[in-house]
Amino acid sequence: MTVSKTKAKLVDVARQLFAKMGVESTTMNDIAVASKKGRRTLYTYFKSKEEIYLAVVESELEMLSETLSRVAEKKISPDSKILEMIYTRLDAVKEVVYRNGTLRANFFRDIWRVEKVRKKFDAKQIQLFKAVLNEGVDTGVFVIDDTDMTANLVHYCLKGIEVPYIRGKIGANLDLETRKKYVANIVFGALHKTEINK
Repeated sequence: MTVSKTKAKLVDVARQLFAKMGVESTTMNDIAVASKKGRRTLYTYFKSKEEIYLAVVESELEMLSETLSRVAEKKISPDSKILEMIYTRLDAVKEVVYRNGTLRANFFRDIWRVEKVRKKFDAKQIQLFKAVLNEGVDTGVFVIDDTDMTANLVHYCLKGIEVPYIRGKIGANLDLETRKKYVANIVFGALHKTEINK
């Protein structure tokens, strides 16, 4: 098995154990045994459980980043694309947190620890938003003076509502169409666009 495959396997096994038993209850020995690798191999790649936990978070963020890149590459209008990117991001983050069971509690409790890993992910997301906003400006769909600043604002607004969205505090009592209407009004009002291109 190659180095990258071995490391990926260790991360995947750790993800499953963390989801099932919780990060605090999982030991490095548990990960070594479940992956059928020795402790020495595990410690070759990761110095601590903290390090492997952050690698799990990073791998989840990488998958989310790939999903958002596919949305950004779609051959649809920039206005439809920006909305799809917003919903894809929020729903994907929510799904990751829920899918990982007891990782959910760690995610909320350790949000600042997770922040360290998110820096690279955040930078990629801002660039994706900027590319779609530039596409919208170039095609006359959006009227934006500064796409750098706007991409940052969109990103940090989404980041700010992740936890309330995951916890069902935002739009939980609204049907999907009504929620989409509110989001479209806010986003397109800020981008000087009045309606979605069909």
